[in-house]
Amino acid sequence: MTAVLREMRWWDIDPVLGLEKELFPEDAWSRGMFWSELAHARGAEATRRYLVAVEGERIVGYAGLAASGDLADIQTIAVARDQWGTGLGGRLLTELLRAATAFECAEVMLECRVDNIRAQKLYERYGFEAIGFRRGYYQPGNVDALVMRLNDPSTSVQGTEIHG
Repeated sequence: MTAVLREMRWWDIDPVLGLEKELFPEDAWSRGMFWSELAHARGAEATRRYLVAVEGERIVGYAGLAASGDLADIQTIAVARDQWGTGLGGRLLTELLRAATAFECAEVMLECRVDNIRAQKLYERYGFEAIGFRRGYYQPGNVDALVMRLNDPSTSVQGTEIHG
């Protein structure tokens, strides 16, 4: 079965938190952080785009992007371990890049743990380039972040559809 991508809604927060805590135990987002992001994801003034990947009744991934002016920032991408290698991370990233294009962003930035080579390789496949580091960015583990940038996200978008 292939996961279906759709807009994240408030009722998705609890299952997303479960996955968040499993994948990022040291620096998991809080319920409040997700609520705050979703508060900016709907309506004419929306500056966020958050998605979930659903397989059957189970959320197996999620992703979010924030836009400000001509700059977008990928806030999070997460895929359940049993979905690694299925292309789901790429599908989620594609939808975030589509959203950045819709928000008319010329650049997309992100931070990635320096020890998350799998994610770095995904971003590189989509044209992101490393431009620097943020020391001690991920707390409380004090792990450095690799800062990556993509110019013109519209050139990296491929044909993936989302529902809802």
